Amino acid sequence: MATLSPEERAALRDSVSRLLADHSAEADVRRVMETDAGYDAGLWRKLAEMGIAGLVIDEAYGGAGAGPMELEAVMEEAGSALLCSPLLSSGVLAAELLRGLGDERVNQRLLPAIADGSSIAAVALTGVAGSWTADSVEVQATAAGDDWWLDGVADYVLHGQNADVLLVLARAPEGLAVFEVDSDAGGLTIKALPTFDHTLRLARIDFSGASARRIKGAESVWEAVRKALDLALVALAGEQAGGARRCLEFTIDYAKSRIQFGRAIGSFQAIKHMAADLLLESESAISAARNAAARLAEGAEDADAAISLAAFACADAFTRVAADSVQMHGGIAFTWVHPAHLYLRRARADAQLFGAPSVYRERYLEALGA
Repeated sequence: MATLSPEERAALRDSVSRLLADHSAEADVRRVMETDAGYDAGLWRKLAEMGIAGLVIDEAYGGAGAGPMELEAVMEEAGSALLCSPLLSSGVLAAELLRGLGDERVNQRLLPAIADGSSIAAVALTGVAGSWTADSVEVQATAAGDDWWLDGVADYVLHGQNADVLLVLARAPEGLAVFEVDSDAGGLTIKALPTFDHTLRLARIDFSGASARRIKGAESVWEAVRKALDLALVALAGEQAGGARRCLEFTIDYAKSRIQFGRAIGSFQAIKHMAADLLLESESAISAARNAAARLAEGAEDADAAISLAAFACADAFTRVAADSVQMHGGIAFTWVHPAHLYLRRARADAQLFGAPSVYRERYLEALGA
């Protein structure tokens, strides 16, 4: 994958920021999150035209061929704007899984459409337990000649209800395998799940003799899944860091303008201390997310540790900043109409999306050899 220069990365970040300022303002987010799809198809097309939908897809398949550092930069802006889109599902998790599996015929058929945004792919990796490990896979694959059939349940599937292509991790007779399933296949039931964060779309998928096509892997299937999850964690960390930064910005603006007892509340010692703590949380999250992206891009030996650190540190920071933002705004921020409420819901949902922060603390310690 290509790595852009710092100047090129800054230009990419600025372009995305300007686009989202025009099309993902608070009013846009509130409108879109209440639709069935949960994303703006027009904005998704614009992002695809900019190369964002195919950011990490190789140029040979119509993508931008960028790497983790560019993805993290884009996701910071996405998190700042509370972008509602299938980017994490289709453009990151599905695209990276296909790249890792390396089935050239499948990649030539699927990746160009994912890159230009005309196709949305979703990845079904875990069962009801939601532990995101090989042991949590509940879908079973059965062969009948050259045909394959899937039975079982996949849960917490990002944008599963919006996808036209499903990539399903299942247990085949000889081990784990990934299968391609059309979203309109017989024996398939896709049910939207209720979410605490209304900007998030998750689905439960029931397979009952659903027809599937096996994707041939050039390496260990679970290794390809793990690499896809690593990239998704880096992207999510970037989103959390961007969301925390934006929360801090509008909270500080409020503290400067809110007058109480004849003076701005930002002049009160208690508010100053809270703001300083939130600045530390926000900057630490940004550092952790960017470091994880850089270590992954370099293929460094400590990449696993850096990714695990970012996974729990950014989740904790975003949740802390969003929660304290509500407190610093007072009673108004407890209402549904205030933006702090939206960021708090996104923060708490993101913190559980691929496993709880405690899971990644444990993995971080394991990576350090503790």
